[in-house]
Amino acid sequence: MLNKINKLSETEFIEVFGNIFENASWIAKKLYLKKPFKNFLDLSKKMISIFEDTDTQSKLKILLSHPDLADKTKIGVLTPDSNKEQNSAKLDQCTEAEFNEFKNLNEKYKSKFGFPFILAVKGKNKSEILTSFKKRILFDKKIEFDEAVKQVKNIAILRLDELEIKLL
Repeated sequence: MLNKINKLSETEFIEVFGNIFENASWIAKKLYLKKPFKNFLDLSKKMISIFEDTDTQSKLKILLSHPDLADKTKIGVLTPDSNKEQNSAKLDQCTEAEFNEFKNLNEKYKSKFGFPFILAVKGKNKSEILTSFKKRILFDKKIEFDEAVKQVKNIAILRLDELEIKLL
């Protein structure tokens, strides 16, 4: 599998790894230049490192590219990864009251922090997500920016883990 990854063209490589970080194919382009990879863990660590070493403005762009959670108007138009992740948490099956609660929290959160609420939702349910949302909206901007960056890394790691299984 790794031999196959190391032999991918740049276009093929970006097609496979381009959305590990939401709509940030530039990270996959930088990662492509770090070939060959010893193993999938080496690839994963290098990709996470590219994100960690980027400047605050680039991290903010990635945060801004993330969709609102449980946005009824966006269901079905999210990236395939985001759609799958939100559906796994049943965010596509919210009641009208839950959709409204998410909508209100999304608006308050973005107004306060300037980027959408980001949480690695895989393995979580609506109640856990709402609890986290209500807790984190009380944080100050610096703490929440750092938490959002941490969540972006968690999402990327989960996506890489899933991709590794799929490629095996």
